[in-house]
Amino acid sequence: MVYIDEHIDDFDLQAALTEISEQRRLQALRFKFERGQRTCVLAYLLLKKALREEYGLTENPLFEYGPHGKPFIVGHPEIHFSLSHCREAVACAVSDRPVGIDVESVQRYRESLAQYTMNEQEQQQIAAAERPDVAFIRLWTMKEARLKLTGEGITNDLKSALSGGSWQFTTVERLDRNYIYTVCKEQ
Repeated sequence: MVYIDEHIDDFDLQAALTEISEQRRLQALRFKFERGQRTCVLAYLLLKKALREEYGLTENPLFEYGPHGKPFIVGHPEIHFSLSHCREAVACAVSDRPVGIDVESVQRYRESLAQYTMNEQEQQQIAAAERPDVAFIRLWTMKEARLKLTGEGITNDLKSALSGGSWQFTTVERLDRNYIYTVCKEQ
């Protein structure tokens, strides 16, 4: 299940900080700017909502982390989740199978970045697109969602991130709100 919230500035941050775990509160307060604090807290609140609605869990989840930083919920190895945020939205995916989600703002297309992160076929796909900026972000969210699913994190070889394996991608373009998100699951 996917949860999206675009109302990053529409909640009382100080009140929300009292509703989350101390672990997450400390993580949120490490952000220098309020925007980072807000997205960190809102992602956790979305996860709490998802856990309540999908699994009936009401306690604040605590996290342990895998070797590349992928979080797991302490005491609930059967629940898989992924969190992401950008300037326009915060996203949370929960599942009974490994899942990854990435949400990104649509930004100015930079060919040099595409050459560094996309393989030849992907670069051709971007070049042929009516909106290269959208095509690039669509592929980027696919790559990052896949890497979040496996827990690898951003690697040095992003060009092959979509190669191998059998992945199922669902991409949603919210161009009216200037963002795109992709959910990745194993087939």
